[in-house]
Amino acid sequence: MNILLAEDDLQLGELIGFMLKKKGGYKVDWVMEGEDAYEYAKASHYDVMILDWMMPNGDGISICRKLRSESYAGAILMLTARDTVEDRINGLDAGADDYLIKPFEIEELLARLRALTRRNYAPILEEQISIQGLHINRNSQTVLHDELEIQLSPREFQLLDLLVQNKGRVLPREVILDRIWGYDADVSTKTIDATIKLLRKKLDRFGKQDLIQSIRGVGYKVEKE
Repeated sequence: MNILLAEDDLQLGELIGFMLKKKGGYKVDWVMEGEDAYEYAKASHYDVMILDWMMPNGDGISICRKLRSESYAGAILMLTARDTVEDRINGLDAGADDYLIKPFEIEELLARLRALTRRNYAPILEEQISIQGLHINRNSQTVLHDELEIQLSPREFQLLDLLVQNKGRVLPREVILDRIWGYDADVSTKTIDATIKLLRKKLDRFGKQDLIQSIRGVGYKVEKE
């Protein structure tokens, strides 16, 4: 997961950034001013933006509202010591997807980030979808190519379906692990790589070995047609 952290407290920002990298395995960019948060959000893709309410050169509410008015689609988690109901309403009305009150436990922050990522990577699903000559039926969990069925295991089907759902987007291994096996499952990201290898081998028989692309050091993607 690629995260933008906007927090002007030096000690807290260092701690959050360190823990997100260590416990979550996430890539984190950290800024300390509102204007920088806005510029970074507009210039790069972030799965989640952790936005502190009170910052110099642009408070979190104003930045959030400005980004949403410009159709910014990334998830935004508001971080603040303000804990009244009115404050929460203001934060959510400004366009935040979630609201976490200081002080907080890092495990709760990680859980909220996972929830936001699932929400962000979960488009409304059609029963059937086609891509590059493959016809995926979610109801029967089958994949056809020229009316011939490609025999996939349940995990292989789920993995292919997830990548096709998000075609054109890079899915980090951590996101795939969370969505397919569950974040707390006793498996490593090597399991994902092994499953991809088996899936590619089966697709290769139908000339589709290049459907799934490897993004070095990050994860996998399926290109849009």
